[in-house]
Amino acid sequence: MTGSGRDVSLLPFVILGAGGHAKVLLALLQSMGAVVKGVCDPGLAQSGIECWRGVRVLGGDEALDRLDPTQVSLVNGLGQVIGSDRRMQVFLELTAKGFTFAPLVHSAAWIDSTVVLEAGAQVMAGAVIQPDSVIGANTIINTGARIDHDCIIASHVHIAPAAVLCGGVKVATRAFVGAGSTTLQGLSIGESAIVAAGSTLVRDLQAGHLVVSSPMRIRESKFKVQSKRS
Repeated sequence: MTGSGRDVSLLPFVILGAGGHAKVLLALLQSMGAVVKGVCDPGLAQSGIECWRGVRVLGGDEALDRLDPTQVSLVNGLGQVIGSDRRMQVFLELTAKGFTFAPLVHSAAWIDSTVVLEAGAQVMAGAVIQPDSVIGANTIINTGARIDHDCIIASHVHIAPAAVLCGGVKVATRAFVGAGSTTLQGLSIGESAIVAAGSTLVRDLQAGHLVVSSPMRIRESKFKVQSKRS
């Protein structure tokens, strides 16, 4: 629910940004059969590009001033970058102006009917979210992530591709859970904490802290590659 009193999922969508994350979201919208009104991206606009991946370029950020907030639903196409609050700031600024961000779910994701998706939550292809979990506003559940039962994920979080949260995990706002990581059941991840890619979290992670896996070691193999003789 967005609290707007109207079903924003039925409105045409406008994508913010045209980077890699925006590409994935366009594919998500296409999987839903959604109507995409256009994309706003300063770089495309400055380059004079009028069409991006078959979608009309509406302009840069100033194009939003020409839109009626009650007639479109925005899609936050900015990826979440560690150490940057830009994605969150865009969401909060435009929400304050009356725009809405619908929760989005790829047609190839699986979500139990008891799951709560707040405004602007994005669930990518192959993701699984199990019963009684909550996904906060503007949070990304990326490709192939697994969220088990009773997980509570706050706003502005990124659960990266193939990350696994076992049952009852709590994730605070602005946390980043890296690709291919595993968080064991019942643990808590604090505000702005980072679980590095490939890590296994076995105890609570305090706010602002980082957990990493053992350093990767690369050494010469004992098996030599022999070139073929002509």
